[in-house]
Amino acid sequence: MTRRAVTAVLVAAALSLSTACGGGDSGSDDDKKSSSSASTEAGKPEESGDDGGNTVPDKSKTLATINGSNGFEFVIHSAVRDGGGFLTISGAVKNTTGKRQIPPIQWNGEETQVKRTGRSFAGVTLVDKVGKKRYYVLRDTDGFPLTTTGLSAFEGGQSVDFFAQFPAPPNETTTLDLQIPLMPTATIEIS
Repeated sequence: MTRRAVTAVLVAAALSLSTACGGGDSGSDDDKKSSSSASTEAGKPEESGDDGGNTVPDKSKTLATINGSNGFEFVIHSAVRDGGGFLTISGAVKNTTGKRQIPPIQWNGEETQVKRTGRSFAGVTLVDKVGKKRYYVLRDTDGFPLTTTGLSAFEGGQSVDFFAQFPAPPNETTTLDLQIPLMPTATIEIS
């Protein structure tokens, strides 16, 4: 299957999930095309400078820094809403210890379907306290989460870029609580 066909399937699945999870209408063809530039193939992390039209998040900006007692630190660089009804969170996770660490299994989430992807960030959620809604990482039609997957052990001091894609909250929602299992909650602003 070509990359364009895979992207089309992913966009269609994400849009149907977005609508089922309380998102707005599915948007025009132009909206769907713009959403494909914000998403990546399931199971593959964002790559800088790839030929798929993806843009690299501005790492000079920091929305939140989350330090856990488990020796991992998350730095959130962007929370971008796009016209296709998605919200993409991008950042980096770092092993702040001097020893090798395996990412906690709790980051994967508890769904049976996502366990086959291996270590991932499928367990990350966003909470809109005002709208009283929780948003989960989107899944494609095969059940794979639209987030960085295939994480392996982090060497001491190693940092890895990540992304996670969610249904976009209503336009009037400007802040959300980011919840990563075993980490403190952080409030982030949507751009």
